[in-house]
Amino acid sequence: MSLVLAVVAPGQGAQTPGFLAPWLDDPTSAELLGLLSEHAGTDLVAHGTTSDAETIRDTAVAQPLLVAAGLTAAFALFPTGTLPDVVQVTAGHSVGEITAAVIAGVMGAPEGMEFVSLRGRAMAEAAAARATSMTAIIGGDRDEVLAAIDQVGATPANHNGSGQLVAAGTVEQLQHLTEVAPRRTRLVPLSVAGAFHTIHMSPAVESLDSLASRLSPAAPGIRLLSNADGRVVTDGQEYLQRLVRQVANPVRWDLCMQTMAELGVTGMLELTPAGTLTGIAKRNLRGVELFNLDSPEQLEAARAFAADHRGAPASAQ
Repeated sequence: MSLVLAVVAPGQGAQTPGFLAPWLDDPTSAELLGLLSEHAGTDLVAHGTTSDAETIRDTAVAQPLLVAAGLTAAFALFPTGTLPDVVQVTAGHSVGEITAAVIAGVMGAPEGMEFVSLRGRAMAEAAAARATSMTAIIGGDRDEVLAAIDQVGATPANHNGSGQLVAAGTVEQLQHLTEVAPRRTRLVPLSVAGAFHTIHMSPAVESLDSLASRLSPAAPGIRLLSNADGRVVTDGQEYLQRLVRQVANPVRWDLCMQTMAELGVTGMLELTPAGTLTGIAKRNLRGVELFNLDSPEQLEAARAFAADHRGAPASAQ
């Protein structure tokens, strides 16, 4: 049987107070976090260690914080230049797509941090125009859930696979959704400050498009999946444009997992702060081994996990 390793990066809402503290005990990781903070223009070290839950819920803080965390874990796990020899597939959920883009070589870490910082600020500004949010809907019949979301005028913003959809819209729409929730469902409000991946984020697209026009993306060095349709994207410019458009369009993580299954992924390693995507994978990628990397103390075990799923070096084709 061929072996295929996928490295994935979580999206907004995965952050918790102090989650980066273990990485500050590692001198190399601490230095990298300091550099990423400079590129982001904000103190990510403080936000990842001492800032409270409300502070890191701020979109302008959460997004660069999550990308910096994922890159810190990835660079600690795989020294520069070794990724294509070990990882066959990479993908990120929502803002995690920027982490994946850097891992795949579409852009460097400085450009990635510049992009995500602008993304966070632009989406925060868009969210401030009206009170909006997101709610996860667990369980229920998919068609009934989609019908209920449509009934209240909200958007199915995240398709996270079997048993989980995320609705996004105004606070009033999401409140109405609780009143018409389909049978056998559980609604969980998310720790986000806006209706991401909906029309409410359209103003952010223009800001990101202006920045993207000044970047020179490279072709991915490994298979890089897109949230738009789960497809492997082999052109760096196309992937960058997808990143821009994705802020106002739904995340199809279900299709990303479908592609992983088609590519024969045997192991999934989720970068810091891990747990969200491996949790979804348990229900959707049966038989795939999972690893959550949350601390430098796990690096040796993570490298062993990666070695166990190391197939032939894979190009992006």
